[in-house]
Amino acid sequence: MGEILQARRRVFAPRQTAAGFTLIELMVTIVVAGILLAVAVPQFESTINSNRLAGGANELLTSLQTARMEAMRFNHRTTLCLSRNPTSTTPTCAPANASDATGFITYIDINGNDLYNTGTDTLVRQSTLPPNVRILPSASLATANGSQVTFRADGFARSPPNNDMATGRIDVCLPVGRPAENVRRIEIGVGSRMSVTRVDTDGVCAAPGNP
Repeated sequence: MGEILQARRRVFAPRQTAAGFTLIELMVTIVVAGILLAVAVPQFESTINSNRLAGGANELLTSLQTARMEAMRFNHRTTLCLSRNPTSTTPTCAPANASDATGFITYIDINGNDLYNTGTDTLVRQSTLPPNVRILPSASLATANGSQVTFRADGFARSPPNNDMATGRIDVCLPVGRPAENVRRIEIGVGSRMSVTRVDTDGVCAAPGNP
């Protein structure tokens, strides 16, 4: 009798099915993952580039505002100039026609010669740009000692040697198509008003025109 019951249990015992994906399910999963990647990767790239541009533009605007405040605070001209070696212990201003500046320096021009002199002038701020970001000034900011913005004790940016009111543009740019607005433009207007705008240059980085 016991043998009969055991046989019945074996006959009517539920069968265990193997868990896993069918070939069709696997193919559908791969297709869906591909679609998600095709949508997400460009958006991710655009976000990273936007953050780099915003970081560079914000640092530039902050440095310009710092230069203005320090000029009024110390009653002495204070300058921001583009630099190829901004983090060096002896940084220098890049030539006016340089398109390979990697950052900028802000200094109090103690001797008033419109040039940063190590050991004489006071270095206020040293700033570098995020990777692959370029900085390009308009021709109106070019001087004999490089592209620079100099604030006087009255808080206004003026151009040497005649101390005329300075106006100009500085582009913080990435040569990419994502995002479409690949430039953050800092504009210095009459009265030293400063603003940041987004500009689409079709992925090209070139010096902006004068205001």
